[in-house]
Amino acid sequence: MHFISEDLEDYVANHSQNEPELLAKLNKETYQKILQPRMLSGHFQGRVLSMLSKIINPENILEIGTYTGYATLCLAEGMAKNGSIDTIDLNEELFDFQKKYFDLSEWRNQIVQHLGSGIDIIPTLNKKYDLVFIDADKENYINYFHLIVPIMNKGGIILSDNVLWSGKVVEELDPKDTSTKILVEYNQLLNNDTRVETVLLPIRDGLTVSRVL
Repeated sequence: MHFISEDLEDYVANHSQNEPELLAKLNKETYQKILQPRMLSGHFQGRVLSMLSKIINPENILEIGTYTGYATLCLAEGMAKNGSIDTIDLNEELFDFQKKYFDLSEWRNQIVQHLGSGIDIIPTLNKKYDLVFIDADKENYINYFHLIVPIMNKGGIILSDNVLWSGKVVEELDPKDTSTKILVEYNQLLNNDTRVETVLLPIRDGLTVSRVL
């Protein structure tokens, strides 16, 4: 869904930092070989993630939903020198694709891939996080949030993707549409939970920035 005209979207992208060469190659190969390539964060949102990470300069990053690893590498750009990224994905068919690009990056020794369900893996992570990016199955967004908040450092940032869900969050709800129902509830939770303060940005399909208090 386009919230502004395609011409303006192109203008925004053309007047934002260029994507690094490695990410351009990852982007191209994702579109050539992987199903549902629109799931990729892409140039503009990738630069937003990179900028936010550089501002935060996180030591520990958690990503729920790796896909082909584009956002992972964007987030890594702002990571502290001694930092690490734990990235979780269910799709074992994408594991080697992700690893190929991670190994080509300067953060090859700092990115830890986890294969499986975030619901199962998050409780096993023995770290405190400064930055979390949620971009996985929408039905579990609320569950992820409640698992994440207790393992965040004060002032840590939670980024939640796809929170506008192609505009469905403001349309009449189809009772069978579980994803939209959960996202509506999730957006209300982020706005009302006293543990965080939140701003929802209309970037691509909606990106929420929540700061842990």
